[in-house]
Amino acid sequence: MGTSTLHIDLDALAANWRALDKLSADTVETSAVVKADAYGLGVGKVARALMRTGVKSFFVAAAEEGVVLREAVGPKPWIGVLGGHMPGDTDMIGDMGLVPMLNSLDQITRHFEALPGRPFGIQLDTGMNRLGLEPVEWDAVKDLVMKATPDLVMSHLACADEPEHEMNAYQLKNFREMTDGLNVRRALAATGGILLGPDYHFDLVRPGIGMYGGLPYEDGKPVVRLECPVIQTRDVQPGETVGYSNMWTAEVPSRIATIAAGYADGITRLISNKAVLFDGETPCPLVGKVSMDLITVDITHLDQVPRSLDLLCPHQTVDDLATIGQTIGYEILTSLGARYQRRYIG
Repeated sequence: MGTSTLHIDLDALAANWRALDKLSADTVETSAVVKADAYGLGVGKVARALMRTGVKSFFVAAAEEGVVLREAVGPKPWIGVLGGHMPGDTDMIGDMGLVPMLNSLDQITRHFEALPGRPFGIQLDTGMNRLGLEPVEWDAVKDLVMKATPDLVMSHLACADEPEHEMNAYQLKNFREMTDGLNVRRALAATGGILLGPDYHFDLVRPGIGMYGGLPYEDGKPVVRLECPVIQTRDVQPGETVGYSNMWTAEVPSRIATIAAGYADGITRLISNKAVLFDGETPCPLVGKVSMDLITVDITHLDQVPRSLDLLCPHQTVDDLATIGQTIGYEILTSLGARYQRRYIG
């Protein structure tokens, strides 16, 4: 146990997807977002577990991710590429049966010329100013695009994790104005949009972070546990310091455990001297700075030296750690390093 272990509960993942699926009508398809290697959890295992649960459609960020996903799930699932059809993507899109969400006039031209008659979707910008066609651009090409029968027309909400934010209603209004009356499936809601209610659901919803146990879906089951082995312990006397920059000084005789994890594993240095780790249900303070490969923890109050301590667990979720580290749960998950052993449950 020279490296930490990331325990991934596929049963909890599936349960979260089913719960989110139940929040929309039976006529609404619930897909799954598995970009960034399924938020760092391993796209192959995650996607196959979701397929067993009932998922038929997936979204990834880029064509390269789509290739990896296709090789993991086989020919049947529908795979949408949110980044669209970029230069150099044509062979991957064509050979792997990917469906790019075309975001610009250039992408529409590229796709129609390089892969005529092949599936595509359209992303519209309803106010986020990130990806998608502006209303004036959509008006100019809408008739041409609709004759080519897109699989999906979608947009993305900027403030869905804030239910009362006026941006939600503004974008919904814009999306309806741009798409009402069109004979095409529509999608607007990711996890936060699902929670906003049926007005935002349209024909397809695409949960991401909520499936993985993160906010804004407060009822999600924890999907990950990060177990960090104890490499060494030492007794530290009052006045002695621990770690880089002498950040922590012992005030009483203390026992310090050094564990195998650090910022090279995606653990932000901003939790230094702030977070806790857990021995079962017992919290143990992180003391000193998080370094590249090691973290030091005060275990003075424990009756015996544990073999390992948990940084992520039901007592400290990805969002709890994100709050301590002044970030968001998405970043905690997607930063999880390649050195972890990954063990799958279910």
